[in-house]
Amino acid sequence: MRAKTRSRVNPASVTLGGVIFVSLLALVLFALTGPSASGRTGAEREPVAAPPRDRPIEPIAMYRPSARTTPEPAPESAREPATVRQTVTVRKGDTLIELLVKRGVDRADGLAAIRALAQVFDPRRLQVGQAIALEFAASGRLLSLWLAASVERDVGAVRRHDGGFAPDQVEHTFELGAVRAGGVIDDSFYLTAVRAGVPQPIILATIHILSFDVDFQREIQPGDRFEVYFERYFDAEGRAVKDGEVLSTSLIQKGGERAYYRYTPSDDGIPDYFDAEGHSVKKTLMRTPIDGARLTSRFGRRRHPILGYSRMHRGIDFGAPTGTPIMAAGSGRVEAAGWNGSYGRYLRIRHNGAFKTAYAHLSKFARGIRRGGRVKQGQIIGYVGSTGRSTGPHLHYEVHRNGRQINPLSVRLPTGRKLKGKELARFKARLATLQAQLTATPLKTELARGE
Repeated sequence: MRAKTRSRVNPASVTLGGVIFVSLLALVLFALTGPSASGRTGAEREPVAAPPRDRPIEPIAMYRPSARTTPEPAPESAREPATVRQTVTVRKGDTLIELLVKRGVDRADGLAAIRALAQVFDPRRLQVGQAIALEFAASGRLLSLWLAASVERDVGAVRRHDGGFAPDQVEHTFELGAVRAGGVIDDSFYLTAVRAGVPQPIILATIHILSFDVDFQREIQPGDRFEVYFERYFDAEGRAVKDGEVLSTSLIQKGGERAYYRYTPSDDGIPDYFDAEGHSVKKTLMRTPIDGARLTSRFGRRRHPILGYSRMHRGIDFGAPTGTPIMAAGSGRVEAAGWNGSYGRYLRIRHNGAFKTAYAHLSKFARGIRRGGRVKQGQIIGYVGSTGRSTGPHLHYEVHRNGRQINPLSVRLPTGRKLKGKELARFKARLATLQAQLTATPLKTELARGE
């Protein structure tokens, strides 16, 4: 019987084998879970967010902007901080797109900006001398354009985040005040008012009010005094930005004072000017349709300065420099506007069933004046000239009543309304307030610019 023998394992070999096994296992695990698998290369990296579930995963290359594709606009904080601002001025014959292209704006960009602007402003209403503010990115790309549509409103086109343009506008608010100005007339009402710093629109409005009762060519004398109290709007810095309505005006002469006050009757809502007793200043026709002119020829028979023989002069002539504004003597419809033989450039207005007025030798008509159009009393309808059979610049003015030419200086004109009852009481209350304001406002004989 053979005896069993037990073999011994060397402990050192067991220990060495285990070390080798563990080392091999570690190498395998490192290969499987190295840096590329763990997502770490020394410093920690944030995990990559999973794509949203509402759209398919796109190849990374699709997110890179191509040379033909405009990239998505950068966030506001990452945009180019530097911008370039320019101001261009509209000149005669300019169009908005031409102005933009001349300043380096891409034509397509310019047209897109104009289309946006047209939603808040008609580009065809651009005036010669109007300023347009342009803003460019440092790269030269147009960012915005702005212009003043009026004193109260700025309009513009501003580039959107998607690269297109959107319309925009800014409304300005002003504080309403009033100014009282006047002076002593030493040559003409108009020139005296100009020297006093009264704005031209206020001067013309004042002449319009007074012209119903005052013949500026025959009744204004050196030493006469005038006053006008009118609205004026101021910005936050106290600078005058625009003028409003004439609130009252007066003419002080040797024979007395004529004063008229603005009031809007509650029954018809139409503003008018009334004397202190509530009589409207308005009449069918103004006494004279021009200021700053001299009466050079009266109505009646005279020796014709060109033809050399006596003939009936069926109007009156006012000598004035070429370009002097002519006003409509009354409201009505333009019956004739064009060339009329020896009258030259000629305009005739039908005011009602009885009265018409005619204006001859004009250098040109005012903008918008055409046959069939309506005009308002005091509106500028044309300018003094010397067209037709004429020896020099002047206005030939006629008044027709029931088809016959009559003397404009002697015609008796129907008066306007007279306030009564409760309407008169309302006017008297308004008048008391207005006169108190006048007394509290100092009279200025010379208005400073911006005052």
